[in-house]
Amino acid sequence: MITVEGLTKRFGNTVAIDDLHFSVQPGRVTGFLGPNGSGKSTTLRCMVDLDHPQSGNVTFSGKQYRQIEDPIRTIGVLLDASYVHPGRSARHHLEWLAISNHLDRQRVDEVLALVGLTDVAHRRVKTFSLGMKQRLGLAATMLGDPEVVILDEPANGLDPEGIRWMRDMLQYLAGQGRAVLVSSHQLSEMALMAEDLVVIGRGRLIAHESAADFIARHTTTRIRVRSPQIDVIVRAVRERGGDASIISETSDSDEALITGVSIADVGELAHSNGAVVHELSEVTDSLEDAFLAVTRDDQEYRSGSSS
Repeated sequence: MITVEGLTKRFGNTVAIDDLHFSVQPGRVTGFLGPNGSGKSTTLRCMVDLDHPQSGNVTFSGKQYRQIEDPIRTIGVLLDASYVHPGRSARHHLEWLAISNHLDRQRVDEVLALVGLTDVAHRRVKTFSLGMKQRLGLAATMLGDPEVVILDEPANGLDPEGIRWMRDMLQYLAGQGRAVLVSSHQLSEMALMAEDLVVIGRGRLIAHESAADFIARHTTTRIRVRSPQIDVIVRAVRERGGDASIISETSDSDEALITGVSIADVGELAHSNGAVVHELSEVTDSLEDAFLAVTRDDQEYRSGSSS
């Protein structure tokens, strides 16, 4: 388990992290989200003593990073997949890490297989694509079989198959009981991968809750209904106190979006008014919609409104 308590980091007069509190539970993938300049990377660096905060505390199962005698066996960290000597082969890089950390060299073969790099293990890293470097970085992260995994933008450079592989891999690692913290700008992937979210803006905590609760709190769920008698349903919904608007008209079925009443209410109203229903479904905004809604005032750069 990761616990962040009152973390504050300043660079001169600039406050990068402002009294940040959150936790990451074992057995779950936690997405770490925020606009550019929000303090995500600085937070991750402070967590593993690469930067030193002015105040606050970060512990891993009750211990600070500097107190852990053999951190590679406890915490796997990938902050920059390109930070590898380009002249080394993938195997040489991992063997060097294993030997210097007193790990069994057999583990090198295991993590190469884990990330799908066995067949290219003898190639020099300078010939690797960014996606292959991400896989190598994850292999290095898993060398010590850690109970905590911290990753910064692990899907950068991956093709669609690789992105899906990374998602499945991180969910698999969490399923083994590890605490997995993933910083990413790929919100569609976070929606599929993360059970919990930590959202920050300008170094301050905005939200810390389950992904489902975050989306539900910051978006609107609407009811989509299609019917040849859509005007009957719309009138009944409005009489019940809901809001409805017809959004399309076709030769056999019109469509409306409804808020303010439940999907069961819409079905019952249609039935009681003798209206045929061709479709009745819930439409929920995405994680991206929720994220943009809560971080609108914390965006470092915003485009001008179009006329």
